[in-house]
Amino acid sequence: MEQSWKQAKAAFAAIAVPPVAWLVLFFLVPLAVIWAYTFGENVGPTTIDFTGTFANYARALEPLYLDIFGKSLIIAGLTTLLCLIVGFPVALAIAFAGPKLKSWLLLAIMLPFWTNLLIRTFALIAVLREQGYVNFALEWLWNNASGFMTLIGLQPLGDYEPLTLLYNNTAVVVGLVYVHLPFMVLPLYSALDRMDRSLMEASLDLGAGHMRTIWSVVVPLAAPGIASGILITFIPALGAYLTPDLLGGTDSQMIANVIERQFKRANDWPFGAALSFLLMYLTFIAIAAQAFIQRKAERRG
Repeated sequence: MEQSWKQAKAAFAAIAVPPVAWLVLFFLVPLAVIWAYTFGENVGPTTIDFTGTFANYARALEPLYLDIFGKSLIIAGLTTLLCLIVGFPVALAIAFAGPKLKSWLLLAIMLPFWTNLLIRTFALIAVLREQGYVNFALEWLWNNASGFMTLIGLQPLGDYEPLTLLYNNTAVVVGLVYVHLPFMVLPLYSALDRMDRSLMEASLDLGAGHMRTIWSVVVPLAAPGIASGILITFIPALGAYLTPDLLGGTDSQMIANVIERQFKRANDWPFGAALSFLLMYLTFIAIAAQAFIQRKAERRG
């Protein structure tokens, strides 16, 4: 028995050592190097001296960068809220769909993952730009309405002025919702699909309406999926770089764009590293808060 246990430990070690070594060498070690940069300072164009200074963190807490952090938190929070509002009915519809339709709906949700994010973002630009499909459809409706008003003897509406839908905060939020919506739908669907539907039937039989049943029965039962969806959506949205870079204007940049500029353009790696780890600390706080809320809910349950 003891010999078999030793053989099992040896087999487990043989399987575990390569991925653990890969994780340490190519994830933890580079992360530790970047963390060490947060306590360094530039002493030359390509030289960093590890002095143990906290000046980079102090600079990152200046009002300019705190405003960017705050704006990033607001945009990520709004994105998460909109994904939840849109994603919950979608996940509910998928959970209650028939087997064949459910497969097709899940395929439609996962289909964006098969396309590069850059291509999807440029496709959204083609939809939102001044000569894009949204303005094209609105111009067509405008011209038809103007023609109808002329036909009945009223003053026509005049020339259509294209809407400015790109290079602002609204475009960034729309783009982030477009990108991160599947991350909200899939955890919600997973929670709703495992739900005991007899509780919903009992609620309806006792006289509660559909909306009351969803709010009082479905939402509490789906709380773990909601919490997971919020976390999985909020964290990538907070660190989003490509979407605000392509869809946002000069006043729509998020903290990840500032970090990119420090590493690539300003060549200030210590300060960029400090901003990166402040973002990581915020991520850890969000994960800890989600774990605390989930543990508290389980104790109540």
